[in-house]
Amino acid sequence: MSNTNPARGMRDFLPDQVRKREYVIGVIKEVYEKYGFEPLETPTIENLSTLTNKYGEEGDQLMYKILKRGEKLSKKIESGDIKNENELTDLALRYDLTVPLARVVANYKNDLPKFFKRYQIQPVWRADRPARGRFREFYQCDVDAIGSKSMIVEAELLSAVSEILQKLGFKRFSILLNNRKLLQGILEVCGIHPDHQSVALISLDKLDKIGKDSVLQELSDRELLNEKSIDRLGEFIDATRVIGEAYDGSDEEDENDYKRRKSINESLLENLTLFLGPNSSGQLGVEGIKQILDLTNKSQASGKMSFFPTLARGLAYYTGAIFEIGLDDEESPLSIAGGGRYDGLIGMFGKEEIPAVGLSLGLERILLIMEERGMFPDDLPTRAADVLLTLWTEETAGESLKLANQLRQNGLRVTVYPEADKLGKQFKYADQINAPFVCVIGESEIAENKVTLKNMKTGEQETISVDEAVLKLKD
Repeated sequence: MSNTNPARGMRDFLPDQVRKREYVIGVIKEVYEKYGFEPLETPTIENLSTLTNKYGEEGDQLMYKILKRGEKLSKKIESGDIKNENELTDLALRYDLTVPLARVVANYKNDLPKFFKRYQIQPVWRADRPARGRFREFYQCDVDAIGSKSMIVEAELLSAVSEILQKLGFKRFSILLNNRKLLQGILEVCGIHPDHQSVALISLDKLDKIGKDSVLQELSDRELLNEKSIDRLGEFIDATRVIGEAYDGSDEEDENDYKRRKSINESLLENLTLFLGPNSSGQLGVEGIKQILDLTNKSQASGKMSFFPTLARGLAYYTGAIFEIGLDDEESPLSIAGGGRYDGLIGMFGKEEIPAVGLSLGLERILLIMEERGMFPDDLPTRAADVLLTLWTEETAGESLKLANQLRQNGLRVTVYPEADKLGKQFKYADQINAPFVCVIGESEIAENKVTLKNMKTGEQETISVDEAVLKLKD
């Protein structure tokens, strides 16, 4: 017997699960469009050359590559001259939605407005190790703004995502903020060569997962740091590890939370300004962080912003502000969104450098937490049809279909039992699909131009005209 389970890290979604997904996606779309973002879709498969060398070493390793097809593949295999797997592949499954967006902007630059604001909700694929909230196929809900270097763009994105999370019922969450220019300045002060900084950032981004000692050991093993640099980077990590007050279990944030965040942000910025020194390039990152904190102060993101100096985000294309959103409790310490500014990425596909910034919501993790906490609305649809129409005999099928059409024209969701069968079996099926009403249309009902309407919850039934049945069902 063949295995009926989906491939590891992939999932099937049954109707109830799809409805929950559609509810969350609906909220996300509604808010994105309220902020003036337009929808975009890109192909599942991209040219391998489009995706490679955009995400860093780890990203290239996790990409699902597609073998060449037909004669090209056969000739390559027959030649025996294969140095690596890339010689056998030319396409790949979409790894994220940002690089395809950059390709689209470069390709359709003359057809797009000067400031292009888009949202995109589609699946991506990564050959990652499956874990809680982590899958090999998953949806990203991206929102990006193209064409402006203004920090207003970052503030708008963070406000939109904050509004989405609040509408979904998340009360306590933090937007962790940092800047790649600041991090580069820190690494320069620590004596790390520019050629090694992207690799060092990948290690630094693991700080919360593996700890200070493991990060420094990893960098030492890669021979990126000498002893003096390791000590200096250790001082930076120690100086920026600010632990706030313990989460008290309440759902709402209060004025004290806001004041605590503000005080910590100001102290960290002051300390890092001194650590960098007046002539460091990292001071540009400090100024960018200050601007975003100021601009978000009057938005939906107000009170949610936390400067987090060791946040690095591993993707190689980030050039400025970076952010990550997580929940403020120990039960669900998952990151549920992340993003940043990537002013150099689009230029990799064309002659012109075009500024851009984006943020991605992790749909799968949001759904996981909402399911665990029972956060879905009570009135979320749980049935496929408002009413089941019975089939008396094969000869009366036309009358059943005629009535079904009439009910549908009145905005009702109707399913017709497909076979002539005992009424008991048809009622049992109505229970199975959670249909609240059953319309019985037998020979006597047809003769009198009436229907028998049964309430499946109360068991009550009455024989009434079709018009009366429509009114009752609509009510």
